Amino acid sequence: MYCRSWTYSFALSLGLSAVVAQERPRGLDRPPPMFGPPRGQTIKLVKQFDNDGNGWLNREERVAAREHLKKVRERLDNRRRGPGGFPRFGPMEAGKPGAKVRPEDVSNFPDKDLYEPFILRTFFLEFDSDDWEAELQDFHDTDVEVPALLTVDGQRYPNVGVRFRGMTSYMGVPMGLKRSFNLSLDLADKAQRLYGYKTLNFLNAHQDPSMMSSVLFSHIARQHIPCPKANFVKVVINGESWGVYANIQQFNQDFAKEHFGPGKGARWKVIGSPQADGGLRYLGENIDEYKKRYQIKSKDDPDSWKALIELCRLLDRTPLEQLEEKISPVLALDEVLRFLAVDVALCNSDGYWTRASDYCLYLDDHGKFHLVPHDFNEAFRGGMMPGRGGRPGLAGGRPRENPDRRPNASELPPRGFPPPPAGPGGFPPPPSDAGFDLDPLVSIDDPRKPLRNKLLAVSALRQRYLDHLRTIAETSLDWKSLGPVVDQFRQLIEDEVKTDTRKLAPYSEFQKAHGLTTTDRPTDSGTLRRFIEHRRQFLLNHPLIKKRDQPDPPNR
Repeated sequence: MYCRSWTYSFALSLGLSAVVAQERPRGLDRPPPMFGPPRGQTIKLVKQFDNDGNGWLNREERVAAREHLKKVRERLDNRRRGPGGFPRFGPMEAGKPGAKVRPEDVSNFPDKDLYEPFILRTFFLEFDSDDWEAELQDFHDTDVEVPALLTVDGQRYPNVGVRFRGMTSYMGVPMGLKRSFNLSLDLADKAQRLYGYKTLNFLNAHQDPSMMSSVLFSHIARQHIPCPKANFVKVVINGESWGVYANIQQFNQDFAKEHFGPGKGARWKVIGSPQADGGLRYLGENIDEYKKRYQIKSKDDPDSWKALIELCRLLDRTPLEQLEEKISPVLALDEVLRFLAVDVALCNSDGYWTRASDYCLYLDDHGKFHLVPHDFNEAFRGGMMPGRGGRPGLAGGRPRENPDRRPNASELPPRGFPPPPAGPGGFPPPPSDAGFDLDPLVSIDDPRKPLRNKLLAVSALRQRYLDHLRTIAETSLDWKSLGPVVDQFRQLIEDEVKTDTRKLAPYSEFQKAHGLTTTDRPTDSGTLRRFIEHRRQFLLNHPLIKKRDQPDPPNR
């Protein structure tokens, strides 16, 4: 049986004073992650085993750290499941060795930006041992990065730090198949950069047979809000192809400079969880309550936390008729309304609307907060998961007759599964399964999400939000313009996907997601195009969004 004391015993077993056991938010009575510390925490090993004091672990130091971890885990006696010690979600074929690839075999693009959309750049990683995969697995959820030689466009970058990243996309994938990576160019050399960037994220398209979610979300979202760049890359490890990954820009100081000026402000990441509580709910004046929910990624300055608390207080305590006036000086209001609109328009199943998490916060030099998407690998979910459509009510498509009236708790519709015994503060559980008929006002009744619950309760702000939804549907979800983009992405990676021996879904599922094979069910919702077209039609026909003089968009 899992309990909170597990965290403390784990830290004590490691003998690491730097492992801080944080309590979970009250009401979130659920077990911690199965095979590591609670999410958002990191096991600190580098300081303990860095004998030469250079800030990272060489091979000899890593051997000692791994041996220590092994003894600790043996004492914990975890009952592990599935290949590699992790549970498996869905059927996956075992991985097989990929094709051998050499740097001289690939095209180079030294004059192209790292995130140039329609090129496929190859990244070569060379580890100093053949058991690199087991080593990365051992060091997951620790602060240890395994160094590797990176070769890109014929240039060599030594001692680049590599680690596995992710939670579900990591735990649901056994060894031998594609897992997501994080690369630190500056592990050993703080000045080392790749085309100006020091951190890279390679995502494995977990539960996304189309391979498009992250890259397509970024392509659309960047037309409306600050959002990380994304493109596709090919990864070769120790001479063997590991196929195509989505290359996602890191939210860091460099990103902040690109979008918000000098970039010296405070940055937070809101870690994802099915019952997260990072939606900017006011929790009083105790900073520790907020540190349990928000990870600060910049300097841990008390003034930054006080600014965050003041934002939450204003959202909670300000009368609705004064909210726009009071909140505008501290929140990039129209930008946030567009953030909320993109989140719902593209059915981001890891978004703010569903989990009050999986996003980033930035406090700029002028004292104003901005929101930035973080995890968007589960967008367009209805199009990539055949048979999953919208549910009725808040998470489905039934229009609201009177959006100004809020239903009582007894009026909330069932979700299709039993809610947890005690939700956060007794609030309703988050909606799930984003189909093309996801309600534009989903989660407006959830106090855990005051950016929707409070901002959208103000008629003028709600109308601006709905106008943004209409703009996104009209301009960004029109298949006449979006379809050629998707086709270009698909053609760029299709041959690599077909021959990839480490991919998480068969090639036939990739074909089906892109409508390249016929189905025996004409109403099948499994193609990306069908989802996009139905989502656009649903939004433009919605009574709260539709222009009065606007004809119904045609069925395609």
